[in-house]
Amino acid sequence: MSAGVLLRRRTVDGATALRGGGSWRPTPYQCAGFLFFLVMTLAFWRVPLCCDAGQHAAVVERLKADLLHPRHPMADLPGAGSPYYSPYAVAQGAFARLTGLGGWEVLRLTGPLNLLVLLTGLGRFVRVLTPRPWAPVLALAATALLWGVERAWWSGYLNLMSMTGNLPYPSAFAIGLAFWAWALTGARARDTGGVRYLGPGGLRPPAGYAGLGLLYGLILLVHPITAVAAALGALALVAGWQRRWSAALAGRWALTGAVALLTAACWPYFDVFALAGDGSVDAMHRRLYLDLPGQFGLALLGLPALWLRARRSRRDPLVLMFALDCAVVAYGWVSGHYTYGRALGLTLVPLQLALAVELAAPRPWPVWRRLLGGAAAAGAVAGFLTVHAGALVPPAADPVGFRQPPDWPAYDWAARHIAPGEVVITDGYYAVHAIAGYGPNLAAPAWPDASLDERERLRRLADVRAYLDPASTRALRDTVVRRYSVRWLLLTPYQRVPEEAVVVAWSRRTGEVLARVSG
Repeated sequence: MSAGVLLRRRTVDGATALRGGGSWRPTPYQCAGFLFFLVMTLAFWRVPLCCDAGQHAAVVERLKADLLHPRHPMADLPGAGSPYYSPYAVAQGAFARLTGLGGWEVLRLTGPLNLLVLLTGLGRFVRVLTPRPWAPVLALAATALLWGVERAWWSGYLNLMSMTGNLPYPSAFAIGLAFWAWALTGARARDTGGVRYLGPGGLRPPAGYAGLGLLYGLILLVHPITAVAAALGALALVAGWQRRWSAALAGRWALTGAVALLTAACWPYFDVFALAGDGSVDAMHRRLYLDLPGQFGLALLGLPALWLRARRSRRDPLVLMFALDCAVVAYGWVSGHYTYGRALGLTLVPLQLALAVELAAPRPWPVWRRLLGGAAAAGAVAGFLTVHAGALVPPAADPVGFRQPPDWPAYDWAARHIAPGEVVITDGYYAVHAIAGYGPNLAAPAWPDASLDERERLRRLADVRAYLDPASTRALRDTVVRRYSVRWLLLTPYQRVPEEAVVVAWSRRTGEVLARVSG
């Protein structure tokens, strides 16, 4: 055998003389994952999209209108530099252009795709951590249920309840990619895998490391805060498992990092590195740090398992990953850059996976493991009954009264009268978050965006408040209408219709009124 290439395969248990293998049987995780995929997809399609979904639907609409030079996601302004125009969003926009679907429909179809990426990535990563066949099943249960007894609902939180609304978001896709990236990184650091192609010196070819860097670069572009946790996870895996170092091996890992940074730097829609100093969204993320025990307390059931791993090896990757993630979250609190609190969802992963791996050990169990398993089972039941049951049980079939996911109203009744790109004034909580997802523009965007100076956004918000003030004059309202080319008003039941506006439609559910104003 030549020294240049070495091919080694694992033997297949139960191999026969015919075709070298026996009949295929699904693994426990394939069965559990398929069932979870079906149930979660149906639950996701049952619940109305809410919250940040309007922003992401608006992004798809702008890319559908102009794939190469999209406008601002929510306003009639240039969109150059908006971080919402990631490769993920561009792919959604291209799909919308090809199919003619709207932003909301694309999000509905994207949710199951993201779920598939998440499930396959989680299963692959856990199989790198351990060969125990039931570990991925327990990991899925832990990541879905072991959070807290209070609802934790945020983009990037992948508990059962939160997934009913957050599956179509870029954060869900990025976390799924992060699981895949960790699996590939861990396999290289441990030099494991079913088939290994080793080059000179017993090293994998550089192309695989470059491809891994491309994956990390994609995560950085799709969701930068997830990329921070993904990079820390990669660091933990390499530091924990890479035992034998050489100049060639160090060069390969350096290649991974260089390709990741180069991939992000070459993206033409926005400069991801400029976001590092952007604190415009820090204030809105401060509430991430409130009620941490209530939202995340059940995940601490994984601490004994993590402690056991630390006793076995201080360089255990899950232990290092948890420590690094905690440091990032703590930095966010101390520095006031609360956006780093978005890493809280992935901070729980080492706890949940360590617990799953420990409880997948073969029997008989010692007393301490039986106690740990009982506590984990009780925690999962408590989490399901107090928070997550409403995600699966619809109100019509609910004999208890479980807390349901948010039930936001739709605005297709108003959007059918508004042409894409026309400007709307509204300050209703639901309307300001949702209406741009149908194609219209807002006079004042709901969220900060790097493509728009925050001072300008605040000026626009002040103008909207002044327009809707009951004491406003006709002259002031006419000035605002001309300044922003306003065509429509979407008013709450408690706001009066200005004398110069004509009512066109209203919602039976919310009582909101759509009125047209002349320019």
